[in-house]
Parts: sequence; C-alpha cells; structure tokens
Amino acid sequence: MNFRELVERNRTRRKFDQSRPMDEQVLVDLVELTRFTPSGANKQPLKYAVTADPGLCAEVFPLLGWAAYLKDWNGPEEGQRPTGYVVVMLDKQVADTPGCDHGIAGQTIMLGAVEKGFGGCIIATVNRRKLAGLLDLPDHLEILLVLALGVPAQEVVVEALPLGGDIKYWTGEDGRHHVPKRSLEELLVGRYPKK
Repeated sequence: MNFRELVERNRTRRKFDQSRPMDEQVLVDLVELTRFTPSGANKQPLKYAVTADPGLCAEVFPLLGWAAYLKDWNGPEEGQRPTGYVVVMLDKQVADTPGCDHGIAGQTIMLGAVEKGFGGCIIATVNRRKLAGLLDLPDHLEILLVLALGVPAQEVVVEALPLGGDIKYWTGEDGRHHVPKRSLEELLVGRYPKK
C-alpha cells in the first residue's frame, strides 16, 4: 500500500479480535521504528515497555480510559480487548519534557502496526500511578501514553463534518464506528504567495 493508503487505514481502533494474539517481537519491532524518528535536540528521551502477555494485558486494561464521547461505554468487552500494549515514557534523567517526541513516536508505531495488519488506539487517559506500580517502574520514568494494539474487529468510517460542526464520534446500530473529519478546505487557510 502507498503512504496515503497507510495513513487512511490508520484509524483509532477500540475493538480487537482477542482470539488473534500479538507476538511480543512485533511490539519490539514497532518500538525499533522509533529509533529512526526525529527527536527534539536529538535527546531521544523516550523509553518503552511492551507486553503481549495475556495476564499482564488483563491487568493493564482497567487502568485505561477508552472513549470520552461514548459516555455509556467502558471500553471493549472481553474477547474484544487489546492483545498488546506499548507504554511510552519520558526518561526524566535525559530531558525535562518530551516536546512532541511522543506524538511522533506514537504515530510511527501506529503506522507500523497498520502496515503489519494490526491497529490500535493511542491512550492518554491512564492511571499512571497504578500502571507504574504494576510495571515496577523507577521514579525517573514518567508514563506519557499507552498504545493499545491488536487485530482490528470493528469497521471505522470517516465522514464529513456535519452542518453545525459536531466533532463527536459515535457507534451506529450496525456496530460501525463513525468519525467526522474537517474538510481540506477548512484546514487549509492559505497558499503563499497568494495568487
């Protein structure tokens, strides 16, 4: 697939086929991609923890927030939960702030996952204290994001932003997840030099 197709297939996925587990080596390979991404001042302050262990994945799952706009949904049911996680952390012994490194790393990992037939969700709503305890992390590692990964089990449909501009995503009665997106005309505010 070309790069545009890869980006278009890289939707936020919140339901997975839990009967198709991930291999931990796939997660390690995805983290390795981040070695080649840009880093502010080339500090490379990010560290990662990975797991595809079903028991540990089950303990990580309740420590995550899943979909702010879906008020009556507490995340995927058993059988539709992630089969792998990548925890993205800032090493405070290397830098005081991640800058935008964790965004670049997260997107790179997600694109790599899609290219391998997986999908995922970048989660920032995390019970950081409990997750740090579960992973026995030292104090100098600050959890920034958790990437939940697996084989996608829900169709995601991108739609034009409706009149009135409501950006909230929703799941239809058919089980498809709908995500409104702004048009290119709304995003592009100018071309320079002006014609």
